[in-house]
Amino acid sequence: MKWLLAVLACAGLAGAVSYGRYWTLPDRHNPWAPLHYAEPPNWLTRYKLQRLAQQPEACLALMASTPWRFAPIPDRETGPGCGMHDAIQVQRTAVAIGPPLALTCQAAASLALWERHVMQPQAALWFGMPVRSIEHYGSYACRNVAGAGRRSEHATANAVDLAGFVLQDGRRITVARDWSRPGPAGQFLQSLHQGGCGLFTGALGPGYNQAHADHFHFDRGPFGICR
Repeated sequence: MKWLLAVLACAGLAGAVSYGRYWTLPDRHNPWAPLHYAEPPNWLTRYKLQRLAQQPEACLALMASTPWRFAPIPDRETGPGCGMHDAIQVQRTAVAIGPPLALTCQAAASLALWERHVMQPQAALWFGMPVRSIEHYGSYACRNVAGAGRRSEHATANAVDLAGFVLQDGRRITVARDWSRPGPAGQFLQSLHQGGCGLFTGALGPGYNQAHADHFHFDRGPFGICR
């Protein structure tokens, strides 16, 4: 509710100043302006990402502004509670990713912003070089949440599991090996998880349970969780 009131207050200010023709609110502080890939996230980014779920054309336009290689996937049902809607097939993100990924456009948008504004800045901070590739455990899988009677966000390609990162010099940082390790590798992974909490609705890692001991689970589901 607090963020909604803030958005409404901001919108009222935008209308007032625009009507008076004295000043135009910058896009980054305008709740109705589109997201920009190169612009650092701010207090409105989560709201704008959430809105992309109802704006497939705007989402594809955002993704077209990135260096990703992808193609839209036709909507389809693949089983009870499973399928893809407004999804894309990703051949490459801003870095190499190995096997292609199927992701909802909204989840892909979150991942694109996370790569640019979390992963690469943190790699530069801790190692003085960028990440050149990401290792993953996939995205789409028609299955339930482990131990639960409801479908996983993976069942609709609305989640991705990230296992490791290869730096420009070939060094490999993995969640399974380095999460609790003192020093730059562990700090790097901790910062990636924390940054995921700001750009995804679900961000799970080794601190959540044993099933996530070797990867980060990032999703755009309805349940806000950062563990």
